[in-house]
Amino acid sequence: MKLEPYSMGIGDRFARQGKAQLQAFVMAREEGVEVTPSWNKSNREHTIIRSSPADVRQEADAAVQALKWRGAYRVDADHISLKTVDAFIAASDFFTLDVADFTGRGANPDAIAAFVGRHAALAGPIRVPGLAAPVQVGREQVRAIAAKHLLAVQEAGKIYRHIESRKGPDRFVTEVSLDETDRPQTPVEMLFILAAIADEEIPVQTIAPKFTGRFNKGVDYVGDAAQFAREFEDDLRVIAFAVKEFGLPAGLKLSVHSGSDKFSLYEPIRKAIRKHKAGLHLKTAGTTWLEELIGLAEAGGDGLQLAKEIYRSAHGRFDELCGPYAAVIDINRRKLPAPAEVNRWTGARYVKALRHDPSCKEFNPNFRQLLHVGYKVAAELGPRYLQALDASAEVIGRNVTENVYSRHLRMVFG
Repeated sequence: MKLEPYSMGIGDRFARQGKAQLQAFVMAREEGVEVTPSWNKSNREHTIIRSSPADVRQEADAAVQALKWRGAYRVDADHISLKTVDAFIAASDFFTLDVADFTGRGANPDAIAAFVGRHAALAGPIRVPGLAAPVQVGREQVRAIAAKHLLAVQEAGKIYRHIESRKGPDRFVTEVSLDETDRPQTPVEMLFILAAIADEEIPVQTIAPKFTGRFNKGVDYVGDAAQFAREFEDDLRVIAFAVKEFGLPAGLKLSVHSGSDKFSLYEPIRKAIRKHKAGLHLKTAGTTWLEELIGLAEAGGDGLQLAKEIYRSAHGRFDELCGPYAAVIDINRRKLPAPAEVNRWTGARYVKALRHDPSCKEFNPNFRQLLHVGYKVAAELGPRYLQALDASAEVIGRNVTENVYSRHLRMVFG
């Protein structure tokens, strides 16, 4: 199974917005922009929502049937490990192998020595087309890179082979995810990570590295966008070199995780993939749930009251909700509005604070990030929350489609 050049992951916490999400891809296709939708949901999200991977497959298939979508589409087992993968195997055809926790844990010394020996020819100056200068790599540097990354790639190999034993070869898309680590990988590290992936015979189609800067959930990139652009292009060059050097799949492409709302990066990404004629997988997730809250607030009445109630509860449970996401959010608690203040807001005021419009002076990224990780509150409301979504389906759907189409598809791939 081959992943198309352009693809985008779309999360949907409560499995109500599949058609609204897919409508954005229909609109993009009508403009000549072909992007494959990939519904993604992690084991953590399933645990909190009390859903199952089969629910994601059902949602995707229903949306495709309802909109008569004729293009490819995927269902992604997002950030799975060997411990969690089995529940996803039947329903998924895209697997994001999350092995970041194994980074920095040393592999067997004999395995490291064997890796260095296999790739001894790369020690010395490596001329990667497009890089500013040849990459100087000595055997000790190769050994250090292997000590840091080899065990993670070996774990990816174990997960891949386990999935293959259950689904059969060429029946799914494989992504290797290394983004949830403390430091970005250099182009040199990326080269040897790809060499290790080739050694493991993983037919990887997309790789998610850790980039410089912060990719906080649901808000814009924090960091030096020009530096990101240089890193992104260098990674594209290394991938093109590695494909030929190691016999990796020709369509191998970069994946940008926590890619929702990274508006300051979309233009350099768009320019780079066009310049290098490269593919891209952009993984977005929880912003669809925020569009549900926006729709509820716009609808007014009971919907607005429920949106306020969810914020009030999230504000009171700050540590509980934010703890698991501490590495990917940055909230200034002093700039969070008090629940009593939010209770006085109109629907329009709530929307302005939540909708990601940096030009709006009332937009509050702290408010947005807290609600982004506050979906557990809505999950605990159970049928009450789902009934509210159904009651305001039209206005919510309009916001969901607009978010995916205008703020993501058109800006990145258009």
